[in-house]
Amino acid sequence: MKKRPQRHRSEERRPGRSSVPPPANGSRPGRSATATSRAAAPPRAVAPPPALAPPRDHGLWLYGRHAIAAALANPARRVRRLIALPETAAELRSLAAAATARLPAGAPEVLDRRGFEVLLPQGAVHQGMALAAEPLPARDIDDVLDGIAEAAGPHIIVLLDQVTDPHNIGAVLRSAAAFAARAVIVPEHGAPPVTGALAKAASGALEAVPLLRVTNLARSLDRLKEAGFWCLGLEEGAAASLTETDAGARVALVLGAEGSGLRRLTRERCDLLARLPTRGEPASLNVSNAAAIALYELTRRGR
Repeated sequence: MKKRPQRHRSEERRPGRSSVPPPANGSRPGRSATATSRAAAPPRAVAPPPALAPPRDHGLWLYGRHAIAAALANPARRVRRLIALPETAAELRSLAAAATARLPAGAPEVLDRRGFEVLLPQGAVHQGMALAAEPLPARDIDDVLDGIAEAAGPHIIVLLDQVTDPHNIGAVLRSAAAFAARAVIVPEHGAPPVTGALAKAASGALEAVPLLRVTNLARSLDRLKEAGFWCLGLEEGAAASLTETDAGARVALVLGAEGSGLRRLTRERCDLLARLPTRGEPASLNVSNAAAIALYELTRRGR
């Protein structure tokens, strides 16, 4: 009986498989010419990624000459970065040399305009210098009251009710500094955070006048009454004008937003309500203008 010759495994053919060798381009038999040509097409050129901008520091950035000079002169300030454009570098180095704030090593950094402005909010009027800073240490009403326990008056504390514009709050801070007010108080809910725009509107006053944030404005007025303050609210429809009132040497001056004015609970906590006498139209004033006029009048009486 003859033996069947053995076949090597490579010579075996499975049923249903074609013996045609696969094409050189690796496509399978039976695929369309379109699919084959698509697979064989050269890859499209990929555009190189854009150059990465410097990472934005999302902390508090202050900018503008007055805000920067005041921050550098404040020993309570901790500065993380201090930057300048080439044309303002010499001026900023001079300010940094006399600074009492805590500065990083090697400050200031000198950046080109693109690298400088990418770190700041769009449209910031920076005047070629800026700094990134930690928030100032938090203070409360009792801290302020402790500081005036024995000091001669007049003592004025400004409270803002429903004022949400950072430029207005900054402008009120500036007037408060000019007339030696002890603090500006805003509610935690609804008031804007401290930003570079607020600090620039304050023109350095953010470093001089404590800006306190409280959870309840009405309770803050109660606390000030306990400390001997008379609470004087400005309201357009009040019967008496500011010049006709006498709130003494300790005054909590309360102002509301233009239009909405004081809330009911805030108004009810005021010992006195007064208006600013105006003659022309419109009769109402922006809150920061009203604050400046009222602070002048209250300070004038105490001289």
